[in-house]
Amino acid sequence: MALSAKDINENTRWQDLTDGLQIYEPATSKNFLTGEWRTNTPVLDQEKCRNCLLCVPYCPDSSIPVKNGKRLDFDYDHCKGCGICVKACPFGAISMKEGK
Repeated sequence: MALSAKDINENTRWQDLTDGLQIYEPATSKNFLTGEWRTNTPVLDQEKCRNCLLCVPYCPDSSIPVKNGKRLDFDYDHCKGCGICVKACPFGAISMKEGK
């Protein structure tokens, strides 16, 4: 069983990390927890968020889930921490913190 990105730290053995760059069939990318690569983490300020969803199409990893027209918290198992969402948010509701 793959570890969640929040369970990965400097003491994690390399054998326990998700294999990367090995997709042999379609629709399997959700099986690879690429969030473990992240060095910076996006943080959502719910009070500033206007739920405009402008950040969603900018995320290259589809790590901003939407349900019933509402933005949910980040999918940290797949977010690589690129910070594009920070630039896309016109309300300053997303910031980056160092680390996971």
